[in-house]
Amino acid sequence: MKPNSPILNLSSDAALRLKAVIDTAIDGIITIDERGIVESVNLAAAKLFGFEEEEVVGNNISMLMPSPYREEHDAYLQRYMKTSKPHIIGIGREVEGKKKDGTVFPVRLAVSEVFLGEGRIFTGIVHDLTDVNKAEEKIRKLNTVLEIQNEELERKVGERTEKLASVVNQLLQTNNQLKKEVIERKEVEKALLKSEAELKELLEKEKELSELKSRFVSMASHEFRTPLSTILSSIELVEAYQKVEQLPKRKKHIERIKNTVSHLASILDDFLSLSRLEGEHIQPQPERFMFRHFCEDLVDEFKEQLKPGQTIEHLGINDEKDVYCDKNFLRHILHNLLSNASKYSAKEKCIHCTTEFDNGALGITIKDEGIGIPIEDQKHLFTRFFRAHNVENIKGSGLGLHIVRRYVELMNGAISFESYEGGGTTFHVNIPLAMAK
Repeated sequence: MKPNSPILNLSSDAALRLKAVIDTAIDGIITIDERGIVESVNLAAAKLFGFEEEEVVGNNISMLMPSPYREEHDAYLQRYMKTSKPHIIGIGREVEGKKKDGTVFPVRLAVSEVFLGEGRIFTGIVHDLTDVNKAEEKIRKLNTVLEIQNEELERKVGERTEKLASVVNQLLQTNNQLKKEVIERKEVEKALLKSEAELKELLEKEKELSELKSRFVSMASHEFRTPLSTILSSIELVEAYQKVEQLPKRKKHIERIKNTVSHLASILDDFLSLSRLEGEHIQPQPERFMFRHFCEDLVDEFKEQLKPGQTIEHLGINDEKDVYCDKNFLRHILHNLLSNASKYSAKEKCIHCTTEFDNGALGITIKDEGIGIPIEDQKHLFTRFFRAHNVENIKGSGLGLHIVRRYVELMNGAISFESYEGGGTTFHVNIPLAMAK
């Protein structure tokens, strides 16, 4: 410090204490007078600029500035002395400093004004931003790399999406039907705003629809993603097995693809059946046919779908007669119930099917020896997309029994069941038969 520095006007002990604090500061601290002459510089500032303290003190502060700051500084200081309008004083900002060896580097500069008696000094606190700017540059480069990676990921996602488009299009048809239901229900809500009771009923229906959509999304996500992943992996393996001796492996994966596609087709059939049942006014189309022959053909046809060792025992009571009803509806009912009996039963188990005519009605009983239905899930059994908690690992859409009940209702019939978890399930269907014209 210069001998006439305002700081030294303090008591000797106070001045030494203040100088010790300034010299141990991490950031550079420089004081100048009203002419821009350096009065003091701490050790951090001297080291930052590469000068010794005595090389700086007594010189114009512009020696630590590169062009054009060097040339403009004195004029700026004089202009401030006259107008008191600050450009940097009292306002921190990023500027450039110049080392003794000529290196220009970024610094954060904060300047404050101190009045001492009739005079004043300016104190500048300087913080080196070199490392900070380097870190920011690294972050910018990293962000650029991440953007490139994101673009590549989006491209790959787009390619996979195109591969799945043909299957998803069929799924979208059902989804559009659900959207149509949402629009219709909203229109009904607007029409029923005048009635509180009707509004509550509508809100309950909206809640049910929301739950159905959640079940649909959950089921579709699981039931489509897994088979599609299987198809994709098998196709990749088929492409890899090009040699003649690898033909058995190729056939194995081609068979996997066929079975998976068959499963997907079955799910889509359920969706289409649901769409027709709930989106159109379907009425039974009765026809006259021999029931025993119909039933024997259906049972024989279904035997090919049984698990290894499973059997079907069919008992027809008084069934050798012509009936007059919708043959297609009846086929859907029997096929779905037999399919569930096989699906939820283990290998080597027997499925019991009894058909009986009594008092002008057809009675159907299908009993299995499978896993049964938990008591707490039985009240939801005919709900769309509902699946009991003990069948989560078994493939299914949760639509089969809902569709069966709809067909039974369209034929003015009734369906019931009894079941015990681990003790099998028995379904009873009763359908009144009209006289043939």
